[in-house]
Amino acid sequence: MLRFSPGFLLLAAVSMLANVAHAESEVFLCVDQNGVKEYKNTGDTKGCKRVSLPPLTVTSSSKPVREGGSVSKPAASTPSDFPKVDNGTQKTRDNDRRQILQDELSKEQQRLADLKKDYNDGTPERQGNEKNYAKYQDRVASMKEDISRSEKNIDALNRELSNLK
Repeated sequence: MLRFSPGFLLLAAVSMLANVAHAESEVFLCVDQNGVKEYKNTGDTKGCKRVSLPPLTVTSSSKPVREGGSVSKPAASTPSDFPKVDNGTQKTRDNDRRQILQDELSKEQQRLADLKKDYNDGTPERQGNEKNYAKYQDRVASMKEDISRSEKNIDALNRELSNLK
């Protein structure tokens, strides 16, 4: 038996009632012995109580539809009291952002180089506390994850830099 959250089921029940106005049915809230709530269309199970739903008002959408059937989004407008920044200030901020991203990229590239050096192509040197081979394998797996994460960080920083004007 599938179980859905009470909110989802209530929404589904309300939607069904709105879409099928002529098909009036009852909705029951049932609570089992574990306290799990379910909405059902029959109340023949122990712990079920009828739920009275308020009348629904259905309105049609007034969004404009483009050719091809897609709904067009209204253009975002900036509030009139929104603070303005002059071009010089914005250019300085953009340059600062670019420099910060480049510094982060350099640090991450250095970190990746250090990680790869320690990783030693998958065979890093064993440490004194790794007499148990499983500990060594765990450290190698962790190193591999760190390298992967660092590579992803570098990719993300390069994407950010390429998106700058």
